[in-house]
Amino acid sequence: MYRITRDIHFSYGHRLVKHAGKCSRLHGHNARVQIELSSQALDDQAMVADFEHISETIGEWVRKELDHRMILWEKDPAAAMLTKAGEEIVLLKEHPTAEVMAHLIFKEAQLLRLPVSRVIFWETANSCASYHE
Repeated sequence: MYRITRDIHFSYGHRLVKHAGKCSRLHGHNARVQIELSSQALDDQAMVADFEHISETIGEWVRKELDHRMILWEKDPAAAMLTKAGEEIVLLKEHPTAEVMAHLIFKEAQLLRLPVSRVIFWETANSCASYHE
């Protein structure tokens, strides 16, 4: 099995409603996402995929949809206030944890027809979550 990985960096804000710790407050992160693609065989260029193709597909989606956005649970009371103030926010059906973000990006990579095998979402330099099927 061949595997390649491309890093994508972006900034976002979030909070975890009813969390017992400091993550219950609105705050931001500089995230690092590792997109891993896998294949049993290489293409005619001897690649799993071109690294630039990863950047142009899922990387561009991340930049367009998530970068410098507030990402909130759809039941977060702050969502209505921020929307009313004209802020562009992203609403999720679940709390915007690192685990949920890894899953979200993995599923989008699949929709973009990338042979994604794993997404690792680094919320901080020391903390990450991953998703794979």
